[in-house]
Amino acid sequence: MSQKVVLQVIILFVSFTISGCKNNSGKEISTNEADRLHQSLLTIDSHTDTPLRFSRRSTDLSKRSDPRRRGGKLDFPRMQEGGLDGVFFAVFVGQGPRTPEAHEKVKGEALMLFDSIHAVVNHSAELAAIALSAGDLVSINRQGKKAVYIGIENGYPVGNDLSLLSRFYDLGARYITLCHSRNNDICDSSTDKDGPEHGGLSDFGREVVREMNRLGIMIDVSHISDEAFFEVIEISRSPVIASHSNARAVRDHPRNMSDEMLLKLAENGGVIQLCLVSEYVTEIPAFPERDSAMEALWAKYDRWNEMDDSAKLALEQEYYSINSKYPPELATVSQFCDHVDHIVDLIGIDHVGFGSDFDGGAALEDCYDVTGLPNVTHELLRRGYSLRDLKKFWSGNLLRVMKEVEKVAG
Repeated sequence: MSQKVVLQVIILFVSFTISGCKNNSGKEISTNEADRLHQSLLTIDSHTDTPLRFSRRSTDLSKRSDPRRRGGKLDFPRMQEGGLDGVFFAVFVGQGPRTPEAHEKVKGEALMLFDSIHAVVNHSAELAAIALSAGDLVSINRQGKKAVYIGIENGYPVGNDLSLLSRFYDLGARYITLCHSRNNDICDSSTDKDGPEHGGLSDFGREVVREMNRLGIMIDVSHISDEAFFEVIEISRSPVIASHSNARAVRDHPRNMSDEMLLKLAENGGVIQLCLVSEYVTEIPAFPERDSAMEALWAKYDRWNEMDDSAKLALEQEYYSINSKYPPELATVSQFCDHVDHIVDLIGIDHVGFGSDFDGGAALEDCYDVTGLPNVTHELLRRGYSLRDLKKFWSGNLLRVMKEVEKVAG
């Protein structure tokens, strides 16, 4: 019997009900009890941008770093402390020009990020291993290691070459976020300042969806436009994920999903993985000094994704300087859990999970880095969620989707 199973048996009494139905009465439990229960759960985070740190500095995830002193939000020691068993590292390349030359360049950048993820994990082989299937989360965890999955954030590196999907799959990619903050050749973005270009998916984008189904790559609908989302749902033979999005009814932001979208997601059998980006959790009050400083920073580094490493390092240093001078106001775990409540009330517990977006802007007042994850479990327990609910939220729902995607491909 595994250590996690033993822990679950020991502290089952804190689970109010094992029926899988939310009990709105909740129950007050101690922090220690909640922490022990959290550590007993099999957990996965479906989206982090930690690999962005690999290319600009020597990164050793086997050592604990300090997120408040320019360290990342995640490393293997802190994953252990925060009770996180698996994580998706994003191969992220910001949207740039859509020319043959640019596509070739960005393909090379993506391949370098794949290499860096494998190298960093191999460097800590005693602590972590690359995961390729839904079953790997359990098998790697049984070895006492952390499971590292790979996703591609932004289909931009695919360019117009459908054969690259197979190549990326072979390198470990198990989901692709179809676009990012701007339109690309696959689909429209939810936040492109120039508005829609394709009216949803492009003709090539429809081919991409079908090929991802064939290969067994999860389709990630975070960042894409509403029209593109509904078209994906219509075309895909597999359930889809939103790897890091929240509920628009709770926080009205184009990066979040409307109730109509959530209902379609449930009909598709998919899952929305809720993120910790404060701006997507709640409306943050205006902070004129910080806002103007950040506006000037992004104007200065407008084409940041095309800069060399030294320029990116300068950008990072200036960003941290502004953060230090004007600390941002952050949302709370309670406000994050309001999104969980809304989605569970609307479509049920089977379609919600966790995708932090750590190292990509995620931070809450009481969950600033991966060590704060037990606070989420504590708040969900306080609100009356059962042990069965928590198992689904922390990994069960995402693993179910992964298994179905694998089945459709097989």
